[in-house]
Amino acid sequence: MFDTQSGVLFSHARLAIVDLSSAGAQPMVSPSGRYWLVLNGEIYNHLELRERLASSRPDLVWRGHSDTETLIAAIECWGLEAALSASYGMFALGLWDRQDHVLTLARDRAGEKPVYFGKVGEAFAFASELRALRRLPGFDNRPDPEAMAAMLTYQYVPDPLSIHAGVAKVRAGHLVEVRGGVAGAQRAWWDQQKAIEQSSVARRLPMQDAPDQFEALLVEVVRSQMLSDVPLGSFLSGGIDSSLVTAILQQQSGGRVKTYSIGFTDPRFNEAPHARAVAEHLGTEHTEAIFEPADALALIPDLHRYYDEPFADCSQLPTLLLSRLARQDITVALTGDGGDELFGGYPRFQRGAQVWARNLAYSSPGLRARAKLARGAGHLAALTSSAFDAVGLGSLHPANLPGRLGRAARLFANRDDPGAFHDDFARIPGGGRALLPEQLRAQLEDPRLPCAAPELFSDLGMARWLMASDAASYLPGDILVKVDRAAMAFSLETRAPLLDARILDFGWSLSDAALFGADGGKQIMRDVLFRHVPRHLIDRPKQGFIIPLDDWLRGPLSGWAEDLLAPAALARTAVFDGKRINRLWRRLKGGEAGLGYPIWSALMLQSWLMADDHDL
Repeated sequence: MFDTQSGVLFSHARLAIVDLSSAGAQPMVSPSGRYWLVLNGEIYNHLELRERLASSRPDLVWRGHSDTETLIAAIECWGLEAALSASYGMFALGLWDRQDHVLTLARDRAGEKPVYFGKVGEAFAFASELRALRRLPGFDNRPDPEAMAAMLTYQYVPDPLSIHAGVAKVRAGHLVEVRGGVAGAQRAWWDQQKAIEQSSVARRLPMQDAPDQFEALLVEVVRSQMLSDVPLGSFLSGGIDSSLVTAILQQQSGGRVKTYSIGFTDPRFNEAPHARAVAEHLGTEHTEAIFEPADALALIPDLHRYYDEPFADCSQLPTLLLSRLARQDITVALTGDGGDELFGGYPRFQRGAQVWARNLAYSSPGLRARAKLARGAGHLAALTSSAFDAVGLGSLHPANLPGRLGRAARLFANRDDPGAFHDDFARIPGGGRALLPEQLRAQLEDPRLPCAAPELFSDLGMARWLMASDAASYLPGDILVKVDRAAMAFSLETRAPLLDARILDFGWSLSDAALFGADGGKQIMRDVLFRHVPRHLIDRPKQGFIIPLDDWLRGPLSGWAEDLLAPAALARTAVFDGKRINRLWRRLKGGEAGLGYPIWSALMLQSWLMADDHDL
């Protein structure tokens, strides 16, 4: 669709989920013709919005039953920000106002869907996939050193950066207005701080009432996300989050829900038996596959294409296989994403609060001086055993002592800076940024992640503040990127009920007791889940969706890794310090534990850089 007067061109490739007819095709024009809209995602409550619109605009004539048509009508009637605030869903959108000549780009609250934008030659361009921008004439393909350093630090390129300096990403809950081809500053249409503050008013919700309210709300949300004109199922790991979503989905379905899981031959990483047991109890139609190193080798050549940018969360591999497995039968999969960030599921939230408290307790000038010395000089004896206790390190294996000691020193030195404290907790172990040449590292500022507003810290406490900071950074930058890109690679749409705006608000209204119980985080989720699934099927240590990375890099993936880390390959990309990276590789091959993460990050960046045409 081309506006000849303004030179604006909109195009859209659609994965049809709701209203498969031509009436759901995009770009879509508003009833008056003023607005053009392209939307990537879903508005789950759009039928309710239609009822509201019909009561105020009885003259509206609907062409079909798509959520895109509902949203553009709401925008025309209420304005963009009011329409977005009334919408519950996941989306990235571009809206062209033909009257005021303004292009607006916007992204959903949690950041489930992406939108990239920037100048390409003399033109302004945006897309939900970076590869679309790379195909435009005049695109500057050079990687951004700041983005590379951030990726090696955190495993992903955090918003609003992209791997290319001339391209940015719209942040979760934000919008950008473009006038005359010039983008203004990003601003929040949904403010996390205000949402938390408003929800916090109700944080004294009686514990005995909270599970009932949560279950009723989750039923409402899951029912809204079941709206689909194509087959729908769910991912099921056997953990708390996916089991709860699947239990509610099965309860609300008229037949057996299709569920999918991935397992490993290594029992340390294999959750498939747990998922199978939950599926049998719930009565779902369950499918599982075992992920072998050969599967990883088959997927690795296309990782740079699937993810558009360098991305190094190694659970991307089983997520891709899971998405491919599910797509054989369904087009929409519900997931449990968001449960850890919203309901306190990561042990680091409570551990971080303990470390923060210990740091404050051990505030003597002598300990501060030793922490500074350890950070600057790396002396192994610089921190006493009392300082180890202060940062919660406990016992240390000799091989891991230098890296753990450096982290202990940084955490201690950041005892007055919550943002820096969160940033260090978010970094991958092993310091991947140190693999860059010293000259390049000296030119770059230490990358920092977005975090929750500092004003929230005193009200929330460290554990909940870390949760809010992860929701602003790690969730949209890592977890949702991993799932969305893997699913889209196989034309599968994923939906996350636990990230619905109604669940977000409810989560922040809960007391600490509803989150952090005797069994760890997600107490309220456990309380509701155990109404549907026996406790013994769920109660076990948290595993996470990870692969035996160290073992696979030493074994079946070693040939591929050594090719990428060979001197000729490193010289071709000219990004890494060859001596540093090969020294780290030799330590891993020698059996040292915990080095797979920085090496995997380097491998993902190196393989992305070596893609000849960047046809990603």
